[in-house]
Amino acid sequence: MNFYIQQSIHINLIKIEGISNSSVLQIGSAGIIKPVSHLYNTGGFNGPAPEPKPPGTAPLQGAPAVPLVSPI
Repeated sequence: MNFYIQQSIHINLIKIEGISNSSVLQIGSAGIIKPVSHLYNTGGFNGPAPEPKPPGTAPLQGAPAVPLVSPI
């Protein structure tokens, strides 16, 4: 049996402390949440990724160095 629900939801303020890749945020009717994962090769890669360099080594030539700030 399928139910079709029409809702109108107004949220003035929502504060989310943290969310991760496997988290679900649902606003509205309760029901079954079917997890889905799609993997796409949008970069057109056709081989394995290069091995990572050891920590402390120089960045790749021409690669911009991005300074990181300490967390607040």
